[in-house]
Amino acid sequence: MTTKWTLTIDCADPGLVARFWCTALGYTEADPPKGWDTWEAWFTDLNVPEDEWNDGAAISDPDGVLPSISFLKVPEPRTAKNRLHLDLQVAGGRSEPQALREQRIRTTATTLQSAGATLVQEVHTDNTLDHLWMQDPEGNDFCVV
Repeated sequence: MTTKWTLTIDCADPGLVARFWCTALGYTEADPPKGWDTWEAWFTDLNVPEDEWNDGAAISDPDGVLPSISFLKVPEPRTAKNRLHLDLQVAGGRSEPQALREQRIRTTATTLQSAGATLVQEVHTDNTLDHLWMQDPEGNDFCVV
């Protein structure tokens, strides 16, 4: 039997990072708990101080198929390269023409840079673009493949 799982990303600004990953993955902000129309109403009804409202955030696949992702506010900054990262598989695989693969990778990277991502390195194999190593607005690594 498999185990249901989610992914949690530690960060300084959960709302900012969650919005970025919504753009990157096509996810949406997670719905508030049943019985509340908004997260603000939930926070208010549970007497959560307003300065704690951005201590966490969550996003989900609008189709309900892929795992949800949570973002947790932590006080310490990232200090080393991620040991785990996401690969955004946008190119269509090696069976696609290289020019089309590269166009898809670069188009996605441009969109993500507009949303706050940074390009770290272009990775080439046999003189062709294989993938881009990038970072989200808080420096969390990911690749566009």
